[in-house]
Amino acid sequence: MQLREFLLALTLIPELGIASRQKIWHWLQQENQVELPLTASLMIEIIGANTKQVTVLHDYYLSAEHFKAMAAQDAYITIIDEVYPVALREIYHAPLVLFYRGDLRALQLPLVALVGARQATHYGAEVLHYLMPAVQAAGIGVVSGLARGTDYTVHSVAIAHRAVPIGVIGTGIDVAYPKSSAFLQEKVASTGLLLSEYPNGSQPLKHHFPERNRIIAGLARATVVIEAQERSGSLITANLALQENRNVLAVPGPVNEPSSRGCNELIKAGAVCVTTPIDIIDEVLAY
Repeated sequence: MQLREFLLALTLIPELGIASRQKIWHWLQQENQVELPLTASLMIEIIGANTKQVTVLHDYYLSAEHFKAMAAQDAYITIIDEVYPVALREIYHAPLVLFYRGDLRALQLPLVALVGARQATHYGAEVLHYLMPAVQAAGIGVVSGLARGTDYTVHSVAIAHRAVPIGVIGTGIDVAYPKSSAFLQEKVASTGLLLSEYPNGSQPLKHHFPERNRIIAGLARATVVIEAQERSGSLITANLALQENRNVLAVPGPVNEPSSRGCNELIKAGAVCVTTPIDIIDEVLAY
């Protein structure tokens, strides 16, 4: 088994989360002339497996069912592939495998992440329509999460202005969440690129979304928060971007609007204030 195929097999083992997979990946990087696939016993030792993991590794790993699941996946790239983005490879717990639909050439563009509140307002949509034409003209691709609210608007506006959209989702590539985003998800795949760390059939589990956020932040040279309440999930993405030494920008909003409080606080804390498209373009192209 080649390393690329082994990384896919590793990703499809139930009960092995990101931390366990990363332990195995780091072990592989430190060893020379390793014979693949690794044995279940060795993997149990490397990760310090719990009872559920021991059972899965003995009963499921490299079984007929496991190989069937491998064959059923969409196209994918791995961390060892040349096309894998350098910026993403640098982050903490970089995904070992990314499933995709669309055009991988999108990953070669300078990228900006545009994120914001699930309860998007008309103001946020106006801001995106104002910013997007210049972002597109500068040849910058747009990354967001295809969730409801600002993410949905980001992708819709990007497509309307012929910018290249990259959607990073918290489900399998074959699952739309929310279901109302199914058409837009297909549109993103056909005009840009759809990415997921999760295999086909994966449902929208709660922990998938903060895990997805690290990929959004990791792909982009800068993260722009369009709208955010004080405890918005988009602030998590901004935080992850800061941890990876990426630039964080925020769009100011009315001081009396809850939907802008998170952005205004980010600006007070030192985030770049976005008042024109040039603010974004300069940060992305200077990276």
